[in-house]
Amino acid sequence: MSNTASGKTPLPGRGPEQARARRRGAHPLARFLVRRLLTAVLLAWGITLVTFVLTNLVPGDPVAANLGQRALGDPAIVAQWRAEHGLDKPLWEQYALHLQGLLQGDFGTSQQSHRPVAQDLAEFVPATLELAGAAILVSLVLGVGFGVLAALRRDRLSDHLLRVLSLVGISVPTFWLALVAFYVFFYRLQITPGSGRVDPALGGAPPVTGLQTIDALLAGRWDIFASAAGHLVTPALVLALYTIGLLTRFTRSAVLEVLGQDYVRAARAKGLPGRVILFRYVLRSALVPIITVAGLAFGSLLSGTVLVEAIFAWPGIGQYAYKSATTLDLPAVMGVGLVVGVVYLVINLIVDVLYGVIDPRVRLQ
Repeated sequence: MSNTASGKTPLPGRGPEQARARRRGAHPLARFLVRRLLTAVLLAWGITLVTFVLTNLVPGDPVAANLGQRALGDPAIVAQWRAEHGLDKPLWEQYALHLQGLLQGDFGTSQQSHRPVAQDLAEFVPATLELAGAAILVSLVLGVGFGVLAALRRDRLSDHLLRVLSLVGISVPTFWLALVAFYVFFYRLQITPGSGRVDPALGGAPPVTGLQTIDALLAGRWDIFASAAGHLVTPALVLALYTIGLLTRFTRSAVLEVLGQDYVRAARAKGLPGRVILFRYVLRSALVPIITVAGLAFGSLLSGTVLVEAIFAWPGIGQYAYKSATTLDLPAVMGVGLVVGVVYLVINLIVDVLYGVIDPRVRLQ
């Protein structure tokens, strides 16, 4: 008689899904990762197609934006410029050449900086990654911590205060908060550095990763690290406020839902310490929605830093995208769109992998 028929619970690793996986000669997590990688490749191709089509549908004439109205009166100059940038070819041929260049690591040449777009992106993307990375790190620590505290102290004064603060964080416009923070802490109180990534007198650390804080540590330049960290604090906190409020509310709801489960009550009845129950049972079960929100928040931080970068003169991809869009620099716009899309793909892939690590049922489905 089988275990199921006799009412016994199958032993771990001996279920039908595991048996099928062993017959195929592949671990469930490995097959899970392969499927996600293949899906990511298809989505990356779709991103190239969408960014190309939408960029070319934008109203406006790139010739006029780059040459000016006076040069438009000379058909020879216009024809020469369009031929140099491949705009005289049919759209399908332009896309084929664009895709061929991407496969070779060539994003085209910026019509404004007259440099390869890949070189521009390599200069501006690390600045935004550093800013968004610091913001999401602060958001995870404070948002998850506040959410757990609010859930454990439900309907008490601290819970009500944290819920009000999270609502304020979600409601306050980020650009307004950036203006107020810059005015108060730099202009009035003079307790934070001004704009930019590092003090101009220090120059900068030798570029290795493009992240000023990391490069300064690698070079052993503590003065540059202190300056870069000081410049990073205010814009990172401004960006993190919304995400802190969002994570606080989601974490509180997720933890409260898990606290009401039968297995948590059983753990308490057995006399397990509260710390063990919290970290081994409650947080692990509540991590799935938290990871989802954190992944989406990090992607939105990367793609939504334009105004904050403008206020703090932060030389990131937001400023590069804004200037490229206003001048109809099509190769640069497509490069930025592709980078942002790939960032979202990577974040979703990481989130899917974390799902499979935390909850084995995900990778078995």
